[in-house]
Amino acid sequence: MRKLNWGFVDETVSEEFIRKIGKELGYEFPEDYIKCAAKYNGANVEPEVFDVEGRERVFGTLLTYDKSIGEYIVNVYNDYKSTLPKGLVPIVLDPAGNLVCFDYNNNYNSPIVVFWEHENAGEKEIIMEEEGLTVDEVEKVARENVFYVADTFTDFLNKLHD
Repeated sequence: MRKLNWGFVDETVSEEFIRKIGKELGYEFPEDYIKCAAKYNGANVEPEVFDVEGRERVFGTLLTYDKSIGEYIVNVYNDYKSTLPKGLVPIVLDPAGNLVCFDYNNNYNSPIVVFWEHENAGEKEIIMEEEGLTVDEVEKVARENVFYVADTFTDFLNKLHD
C-alpha cells in the first residue's frame, strides 16, 4: 500500500464498535475498512485526489463513529438514504457534498467502492410521484449518479494521488 498521511483524527474506536454500527445499518463492513476506520476515525488523508471516469475528485473526510460530530456515519446515512440508491452505504464525504460509498447492490459479501454525485440527485419518493415511475425505475434513475471507483477499500486508498 502506498504511504498515506492521515490528519485530524477523531478519537479512535474499536473494530467491534464499527462492526456493530455496520450491522445496525444492515451491512457487514469489509475488514480492511474496519481496521482503517478504527485507527483513523473521522480523519482526512493526503494524498487526497482520486479519479472517477477521468475527472479528479477529492477525499474529504472519512466518516466518523463519534455521535457528537456532524459527519457521524449513521447520521450521514440517514440524511442521504432517501436519495441514495439501494445498497449504498457512505464512508467518505467529499468537500462538495458528494459521497464515496460501499455498494452492496450486487456484492453483499464483497462491496465495491463507488462515488455518488449529489448533483441532480433527488429524493426517490418525490421522483416516483412527479414522474410516475415504479420503484425499479426510480432505482435505475438514482444509479445514474453512481460511478465505479475500486473493487475494495484498499484498492481505493491505493488510487489516491497528488
